Amino acid sequence: MQDLKINWKFSILRSGFFLLLGLLLIGLSFIIFQKQTVTQKWVCYALISFLTLLLFYKFTNLKWFILLSVLLMAIIFHVDKKETKFMLTPHATVDVYPDQVKISDDWFSAEAKAPGGRILISGKLTPNQLRKIAQGYQITFSHLAGEVSQIEPASNYGQFDLRSFYRSKNITQQVKLTSCNLTVEKRGFWNYLHYLRYRLKTYLHKMPPILSFFSYELLLGENPSQDFQPILNNYRDLGVIHILSISGLHVGIYTLVISTICYFFKLTENEAFCFCLLILLVGIFLCNGQAGFVRASLTYIISKILTLNKLQINKPDLLGLTAIIHLLIDPRLMLGTGALLSYILALGLELTNKMTNFKQSVALNLLLLPLLLFYFFQFNFLTVIFNLIIVPYFNWVVMPMTFLNLIVFKMMPHLSWLLEGILGKGEQLIAQFSKTQIGLFTFGKINWWQCLFLLLLTSAILVAIDEQTFSIKFKKYLLKGTLFFYLIVFFSIHFPLQGQVTFIDVGQGDSILISTPLFRRVFLIDVGGKLNFNGKKVTPQVNKITIPFLKAQGISKIDGIFLSHQDADHVGDLGPLLDQVKVKKLYMAQGLLDNPSFRKRIASRIGKKQIVQLLAGQNVKYPDISFAIVYPFKPGIGKNEDSLSLTFKLARKQWLFTGDLGQAGEAEIMAKYHLHADYFKLGHHGSRTASNPDFLKALQPERVFVSAGRHNRFGHPHEETIGTLQNQHISWASTQDCGMITWNYGGLMKPKFKQFLPVAKK
Repeated sequence: MQDLKINWKFSILRSGFFLLLGLLLIGLSFIIFQKQTVTQKWVCYALISFLTLLLFYKFTNLKWFILLSVLLMAIIFHVDKKETKFMLTPHATVDVYPDQVKISDDWFSAEAKAPGGRILISGKLTPNQLRKIAQGYQITFSHLAGEVSQIEPASNYGQFDLRSFYRSKNITQQVKLTSCNLTVEKRGFWNYLHYLRYRLKTYLHKMPPILSFFSYELLLGENPSQDFQPILNNYRDLGVIHILSISGLHVGIYTLVISTICYFFKLTENEAFCFCLLILLVGIFLCNGQAGFVRASLTYIISKILTLNKLQINKPDLLGLTAIIHLLIDPRLMLGTGALLSYILALGLELTNKMTNFKQSVALNLLLLPLLLFYFFQFNFLTVIFNLIIVPYFNWVVMPMTFLNLIVFKMMPHLSWLLEGILGKGEQLIAQFSKTQIGLFTFGKINWWQCLFLLLLTSAILVAIDEQTFSIKFKKYLLKGTLFFYLIVFFSIHFPLQGQVTFIDVGQGDSILISTPLFRRVFLIDVGGKLNFNGKKVTPQVNKITIPFLKAQGISKIDGIFLSHQDADHVGDLGPLLDQVKVKKLYMAQGLLDNPSFRKRIASRIGKKQIVQLLAGQNVKYPDISFAIVYPFKPGIGKNEDSLSLTFKLARKQWLFTGDLGQAGEAEIMAKYHLHADYFKLGHHGSRTASNPDFLKALQPERVFVSAGRHNRFGHPHEETIGTLQNQHISWASTQDCGMITWNYGGLMKPKFKQFLPVAKK
């Protein structure tokens, strides 16, 4: 019996077992949780089959253990796959911990525990309700009134997909409350732990701003306010954003410090491990289960337990075992970008552990590059250099000062402000480096199979470098093949065979992108912008929608932007766009530049020579596209009735855009020009005041388009306008229903339309 036990231990700890089993279970999680195309499913099935056969071949005596492991995990995955179906009933209640509530003025949002699962809730709070939340204990929401809906998906290419993000947390529904009652519950162990976390957040919030930001990031793994987004952007653009996430680096520092203290007090190895375990469990709770920190903590704990029991396991298998246990805790783990990056980086560290620090840094950046291009569409050539400079600054300046401030803030506030000043200078220097965008390169978004193929190629290179069995000639072929594939993908993105006209879904607003094939020229008609009725500061929509879309297409400069008029839903995001993207020319109707509010939008952001004012009859010509201006006939001040209107022809199809021009302006165009348009964007978002029936008859369009927000307060498009289209048998499409709408032309394919979301039935 003892021999059997020893043999079993020896077999299960053999090199490669846990790594292969972990990869198999990760593949299984993708099959069950990730929404996939047919091709993606077959690729996953093929990889799972290969890993299964490899496990059975190498570990024949463990086949029943493998089958039971897969079966158990499949059952856990299927149980977790059950989605919450929350209904607003008179007796429905949801529970929320205040440390997980986000409050902006009187508006709150939170992930809440509901019967059967978790949901998102949001709404307005009264002063009395805000005071109840400020107590820090669990809150029960009852007598709920509001609207339950599915979390909306991304509606534009390159846009962050909120639905997928929350699906990784098994949250699919959101509730927008109009009224509710709040009661405070003060009992329970978990309730008290969350109360302590809430008090910690309150304490951190009172600190000087930069120290508060770093304290939140290092202890809680979250950004306390959108005001600090520029700092995150600076670190991201320099390629060092990973040091802000609590991860393996912090776990190593925590365990080293605790072990050193325990050694000083002459505690045993077991006692030191218990202290480390306690601190890591506290850290996991404080960071709300942040994937990188949990991975590093589990790796340390498992390694220590095996060492104390005199069992040996190699590092790749330790990572595989960590992934298996992590999947048991969080079955949807690998749906999160952070978890994928963390585990691939950890695997890369093991593949490159024999390299020098500089070579290892280069190799790890190459390994992560496919994922960076898939998720973020850009990378920094000089990331390795910035890591060599900024990581020591962070480790020896930011972290010590942040943790010192945690201790002295209450007792010595003047010292805190001194530390704040030092960090402020450091962040200013980093911001200056980031602003130059030195080394930053917009590559574009690669698709899933390109990402997978490049990951496999890069992993093969890292393995081959240290393997003596591979010839130098083979290694060179592998390197050249990988570089060649990157070049093919790069040229396919930056020199596309097809051009496009794309209606970007910016909600209640207008933004249309036009690009030409091959030696691409890029133009925008308006840039969108959120109508701000309450005067509160909001994050520009262009940062969430247009900029990611441009980066996903590898676009880093725009040849020209045509501005129809001054309304915020057309030009409100012009300033933020000009701050981030190089624009060669700005085209507008004469008179708009005399508008003080418009001048304020572009002040110091673009030169006078780059601004071109236009009137009807003028043309804007480029080698592969020409824009004809058909309105206005006289200068105005940028109102709806002064909207710049233009037409152009691509692939023998005529397009017409008229901004928010009303029927009177359309009549003027009819009187002056005999226009025909194959495709036309309805004036003023499909309002009843635009797109006169006679104007539509004169144009004889094949299809018209509406750019309007979902559930907009104006009711666009109006029923009268839709009725006019139906009477004239004109097909139409709206960004409300379709999301982004794209017309592609050029190359060997016939011009065709496609929409990002399924089209709603009319």
